[in-house]
Amino acid sequence: MALSPLDVTQFAAADAARAARMLSEVRSARLAGRPGPMAPRPVIEESWERMLRSGVDPDRDVRSGLLSREEVERRRSASPLRLVLPVLREGLLSVADVAHHIMVVADADGRVLWREGSGPVLRKADGLGFELGADWREETVGTNGVGTPAVTRRPVQVFAGEHFVRSHTVWTCAGAPISDPRNGTLIGVVDVSGPLETMHPATLAWVTSVAGLAEARLRELHLRSLERLRAVAAPVLARIGGRALVVDRDGWTAAVTGMPFTERVLLPKYAGSGPRWLPVLGACVVEPLDEGWLVRAVEEPAGPAVTRIVLDLAQPRRWSVRVLGGSDTWERELSPRHAELLYLLAVHRGGRSAAELAEDLFGDPARTVTARAEMSRVRRYLGAYLLPRPYRFCEEAEVETLLPVDPRDLLPHSTAPAISRLRGVPAGP
Repeated sequence: MALSPLDVTQFAAADAARAARMLSEVRSARLAGRPGPMAPRPVIEESWERMLRSGVDPDRDVRSGLLSREEVERRRSASPLRLVLPVLREGLLSVADVAHHIMVVADADGRVLWREGSGPVLRKADGLGFELGADWREETVGTNGVGTPAVTRRPVQVFAGEHFVRSHTVWTCAGAPISDPRNGTLIGVVDVSGPLETMHPATLAWVTSVAGLAEARLRELHLRSLERLRAVAAPVLARIGGRALVVDRDGWTAAVTGMPFTERVLLPKYAGSGPRWLPVLGACVVEPLDEGWLVRAVEEPAGPAVTRIVLDLAQPRRWSVRVLGGSDTWERELSPRHAELLYLLAVHRGGRSAAELAEDLFGDPARTVTARAEMSRVRRYLGAYLLPRPYRFCEEAEVETLLPVDPRDLLPHSTAPAISRLRGVPAGP
């Protein structure tokens, strides 16, 4: 009897060996281009399609070179992931060892920086190339619990034959992305892996929960850093007349004077001392202050006469918006949702109402509260160039959209109905 994709996890929990055989048949059938006993889960099917388009060999284990120990240590010391290792270890390691799993933490480039857990399983992982410094991006080793969550930006479990490369089909893994709460960028993936017989249906929920705790810890650390900066800023702002604020290096506001509180200011990509033109605030003078910046508004702000906005969606995981105009050029990396919204507005230059955006994103025009909330966040950094009622780019802005070579690689994480329809459709003039 053919099974639906939704049956896989429970079926595997009940009879792992039989489920592995079934998924092996599904994988073989898909690679041969013929119908299989069941359909792959959508997240796996989409990953397999990416692998076939990029030319990953399903029958050959191709590995890139390991990073040197010195480079692993350098990346560890520079990564925010080091700050949440205690959370990850406390939440995952004790159970992982008993369950014959290992915990793997990789950075945004898919490089394995930490690997701990069951000794026998670590030795088996060595045989798969799942080692410190290894590159586990999808485009390197195929569908897996590190690379696939990094692409989709959501938790993914990969069981047995759901792995694209044959040598990995003896393995099961569940990974969840960890994002920087300051800017929404991907900083890494935490993964729990082991031999296929160790698979448990609750593993993905467990890993997802611990990744959420890690992100909560990063938010807490960020708030503490703002409190420290606020203490430094208070006496400085007390001596300043006019409008001014102190922000951290990511533009989050610690304190203000002479103006309403602005939660965040979008700084130029390469911030430095001197005159700047900043969205919302206009002309400013920026000076270093402790671990952040003192931003003083000039009395007669002047915005850019001509602005060019470049929406870059060409990279598989790192989408950005660049604003070119005035005295500064600045760039911001986009979260998956903001990349969707700005692409929709680039396509529909006439604008979209909140109801239209809700239908575009969720297939439900009633979800206007969510659509408005997301647009409010976008307008915090693009407010000078985005107009409301309907939401649209201002007419003076020249908007250019950079898209992937293969239309099917456009925003691969997105399940929004409008994005699915628009894949491969160029943005409007």
